[in-house]
Amino acid sequence: MAANNFSHQAEDYRRIEQAILFVHSNFRRQPSLEEIARSVHLSEHHFQRLFSRWVGISPKRFLQFLTKEYAKKLLEQSGSLLEVTYEAGLSSPGRLHDLFVACEAVTPGEFKSEGQGLQIEYGFHATPFGECLLARTARGICGLYFVKGGQRKPALGQLKANWPQAQLREAPAATAPLVARIFSPAAGKKIAPLHLFVKGTNFQIKVWEALLRIPLGGLVSYEDLAAHLGMPRAARAVGNAVARNPVSFVIPCHRVVRKVGETGNYGGGPLRKKAILAWEAAQVNAGEN
Repeated sequence: MAANNFSHQAEDYRRIEQAILFVHSNFRRQPSLEEIARSVHLSEHHFQRLFSRWVGISPKRFLQFLTKEYAKKLLEQSGSLLEVTYEAGLSSPGRLHDLFVACEAVTPGEFKSEGQGLQIEYGFHATPFGECLLARTARGICGLYFVKGGQRKPALGQLKANWPQAQLREAPAATAPLVARIFSPAAGKKIAPLHLFVKGTNFQIKVWEALLRIPLGGLVSYEDLAAHLGMPRAARAVGNAVARNPVSFVIPCHRVVRKVGETGNYGGGPLRKKAILAWEAAQVNAGEN
């Protein structure tokens, strides 16, 4: 049932991505709802229904969340955001779509071995933001990569590059339950944490752990993240660590943006980053209304 729902959501996302691209290219002249709908070959009524099914708010409201101005407003709060969330732990466990995540780093010996002797199961799955590859070991999720342009090989190549000596086995039945937990978590229910098993330098691990503290709907800049880590001049290095995040969406690297409010790059593609941020903003705003 969940897999079928994800397939419908993935198909919806393809239309949403096309709409975002159209709005991004024509934003200065503020295209009408009818014009945006026509750009994805849908009637205005059908387009409204698609948005409601996918994100639960009107297209106009959703598009507001895509703007630089909205991002800049959130960034004004970013200076205190990390301090507050570090004191309180992860964001409110009762809020829809929050994730409780336990992150374990490989040991120095395991890092050096590049996954030798490690068994990794992986599968390709539909999600609300298009297809992804999810990989897991007995110790936790070790990779989540979004598929771009329908090409699965680059995503699998990323997994192999990160664990070159590991034994990989395609096992979608084993990874499907994890995808369901990530993209359709039970609201308000106490569930066991998602376990991550990641490989990176000490600095990268420190950055990824900081990313886990950014709550749903929150944004921080690379500069503020670097300052919070005690390295205010290391924004570029922080950016590189963010870009090397091996578990997209769960470790929310999409919540780090440029200080001017521009979303910047994303491993899953800039349009997907915009879609995820706008979708998360909608979830938070829906919960507050």
